[in-house]
Amino acid sequence: MKEKLQALHKNSYSPYFHYPVSAIVVMKDGKEFCGVNVENANGTSICAERNAIHTAVANGYKRGDFEEIHIMTSGDSPGTPCFACRQVMLEFFSLEALVFCYSISGDVDTYTIEKLCPYPFGVDDLG
Repeated sequence: MKEKLQALHKNSYSPYFHYPVSAIVVMKDGKEFCGVNVENANGTSICAERNAIHTAVANGYKRGDFEEIHIMTSGDSPGTPCFACRQVMLEFFSLEALVFCYSISGDVDTYTIEKLCPYPFGVDDLG
């Protein structure tokens, strides 16, 4: 997966923060969907994680179809998803789903959604 993320990393559009991020979601049926961060001058950017998740949804996948996500950041050590991405992950992944966070050199830290989101807000909280 590291090599796929490194190749995908080159597609990031990050002229403002110069911090490319790539992500690949793996579905329970084995299909993969890719995403990169796409920045915009007015701040309406999209993160790689949400880009990949939304692409899977656009291709017909639903809550519960998501197995795991792999994310590569540009730092020397693995970064973790922003809180907007964590909220979207909560919507589509189980709490036990794995989140693999890679550095650009390939070091990897692994978390569960539950570990990244200890106080989740979901559909059951809507009343």
